[in-house]
Amino acid sequence: MIEIPAEMLTAEILNAIIEEFILREGTDYGSHEASLESKIVQVQRQLARGEVVITFDPATENCNLLTRHQLQKYQAQEDEQHDQSEYP
Repeated sequence: MIEIPAEMLTAEILNAIIEEFILREGTDYGSHEASLESKIVQVQRQLARGEVVITFDPATENCNLLTRHQLQKYQAQEDEQHDQSEYP
């Protein structure tokens, strides 16, 4: 999995990735429903703060948004699997 810096993407591409993620994930915003625009702004802020990252998986050719913690956990699992495959 490859981390894609948000600043490397055009605004149009970045917004499309964020919008697709929001529509796919159906995020829970509590007792009140947030508009798509406010959800996009919230994700943009999380990206700017480094809490959320854009990833690309070459195996599935998919982009996704993950929390920084989710990405670190995934990378640790990948490293562990790689280490286990080297030393049977």
